[in-house]
This record gives sequence, structure tokens and C-alpha cells, in this order.
Amino acid sequence: MKSRFYTMYKERVVPNLKAAFGLKNVMQVPKIEKVVINVGYGRQVKDKAYIDNVESTLGAITGQKPVHNKAKKSISNFKIREGMPIGASVTLRGNHMYDFLDKLVSVTFPRVRDFRGISPKIFDRQGNCTIGFKENIAFPEIKADAIEKIHGLEVVIHTTAKSKEHGLALLKELGFPFQEK
Repeated sequence: MKSRFYTMYKERVVPNLKAAFGLKNVMQVPKIEKVVINVGYGRQVKDKAYIDNVESTLGAITGQKPVHNKAKKSISNFKIREGMPIGASVTLRGNHMYDFLDKLVSVTFPRVRDFRGISPKIFDRQGNCTIGFKENIAFPEIKADAIEKIHGLEVVIHTTAKSKEHGLALLKELGFPFQEK
């Protein structure tokens, strides 16, 4: 069964973006390729309880087991050696991705404390979007009294957009709450 968010993308977003940008082919319309949820361990890299907490949080939020990311090179100032675990991430594609984005827009953003909308400056040149959360308790699967340590996380939305404007238009059409100037 297709996600509500995917159906909205196909029926409403594609025709609107095609008309707005004067695109001739449906395949030229930007779409979301994948969503990556990432947590860096930071100073708690040696704390096994913290790493287990991060792993269980990511598993609860996404429904998938996270992958542990290792350092690609040594950085002495940060006391990082090559091959050391430095974070955990989950990549979502397909229906899981659209279900996660639906939950993000309709449930998670309204639960964020002092939320005034997403800044339009969070896009890179290719139209990808990175949203940072200071607290993981904004997600409905995480119960505030059940966790020992609150940690932040990062949600990266990879699109096929060719520019910031196309990426911003795509997410606005999907209902993401952006700040007005």
C-alpha cells in the first residue's frame, strides 16, 4: 500500500512543480531519493550505555537497525583514530521514507519546543535539506521518562533537485513548515 505522502506527491506536487518550473517531462520534476537520520557520538564515544541508547532511539524512530559509522581518518585534536566508531545512522527509502516524512511533518514538528518553522537556508546547492534536532524527545516513539540521556539528531533529505530553489519548492509543496520572511 502506498503512503499518503507518496500519493500527495504524485497527485498534487508533480503537476504543480511541472507547471511552476515549466518542465516538459514528469521525470524532470524533483523528488526525494532518500532520508538519512544520523547521530554523532561526540564525547560519549567510549560510553557503551550512551551508544546503546542512541541505537535504541534510532531503531524506535525509524523501525530499522542503525549502522555504526567509523572514522575515515585520524584527527588528533578530536582524539579520533581511523576506524573508531563515531556515530550511527539509518537510511530510509521507498514507503518507509514517505511514512517517516509524513510523521515528521504532521507529528514531530508540532512537538518541537519553540518551533517557529524551518529556515529556508538549510539547503545546499544541490537542493538537499538538513534538519537538526536538539532533543530526540520530539519524536512520538520516544517517551521522555523512559530514556536516561537526551541527545540530538540530524535528518538529511536527499533530493534529485538541481538547485536550492527546486528543493525548497518541493518540500514546500509537500507541506513542510518553512519560516516566512
